[in-house]
Amino acid sequence: MASDTRSTGVPPEPSSRGGATRWRDGLAIAGRVLLAALGGYAVAGLATALAALVLPLPRAEAVSAATLASFAVMAGAVVFVFAAASLTRATAGLAACAVLLAAGLWLAGGFSPGNPT
Repeated sequence: MASDTRSTGVPPEPSSRGGATRWRDGLAIAGRVLLAALGGYAVAGLATALAALVLPLPRAEAVSAATLASFAVMAGAVVFVFAAASLTRATAGLAACAVLLAAGLWLAGGFSPGNPT
């Protein structure tokens, strides 16, 4: 009887896998960690800036509320990166989110110099 994952449902022992496969898996994990840290930070920063501009609160309260919400956005981005089927899909998802947030920030006037709001 074959001892592969398809027939038994149990993955093979790590020692039976090739060195190149382990190296590739390690790079994939490192890529996800890097994407979660940097991409999550970028998305959280954009979401914070946008929320601070559009929340109908006094300026200090809007910034505080947006900053508190950014922790949840960062955690959600990290979960998304590690739940995605591949590193490519995770990158595309975070990039799409960042583009939408940047467009919203641009529409809200967040990129104009001397923004009076």
